[in-house]
Amino acid sequence: MNIDTYISKYQEDVHAQLGLIDTKIIDELASDLFDCWKTGKQFFVCGNGGSGSNANHIANDLIYGISKKKGSGIRCHSLAANPATLLCLANDEGYENIFSYQLSVLAEPDDILLVLSGSGNSPNILRALEEAKTARVKSYGILGFDGGKAKHLVDRAIHTSIDDMQVSEDLQMVILHIISKWLFDKRSEI
Repeated sequence: MNIDTYISKYQEDVHAQLGLIDTKIIDELASDLFDCWKTGKQFFVCGNGGSGSNANHIANDLIYGISKKKGSGIRCHSLAANPATLLCLANDEGYENIFSYQLSVLAEPDDILLVLSGSGNSPNILRALEEAKTARVKSYGILGFDGGKAKHLVDRAIHTSIDDMQVSEDLQMVILHIISKWLFDKRSEI
């Protein structure tokens, strides 16, 4: 097969999945992010591998890109961003605790957590969701494949039911970039 075949298939998969997503949940996440912006509540995001990179990327967009004004932006923390913290926690407490331990220190009631996961079964994602419940933090997930165990632990799931990690990770950013564009257009209301 030539590359054109892959391009066509990828376009079809992304387009099909976008058409299946429950947009009400995306609207709810966008509204909760806007509320974080207005009230100063914190927004936490985490993921592994490519999803971890997506967490770092969206933290940048929410801290700066939605406003581009000094002192304005969402108090967003990527739990995948600090290598020293990640390595310390992985070594001392186990990789499954790298996100939950950070939440136990940083999170306050009514903050928001977003987990990004292709499988929805990573132990560190599941522990983060359990910690969110303990800390009274509302949780969202953008999940691929069958949603895994995380689908049943999150308060609200945005599920892209495709068994393709690359498409799943790209859909995370498509959804988050759509929300970022919406927030950018609402910046005058802050």
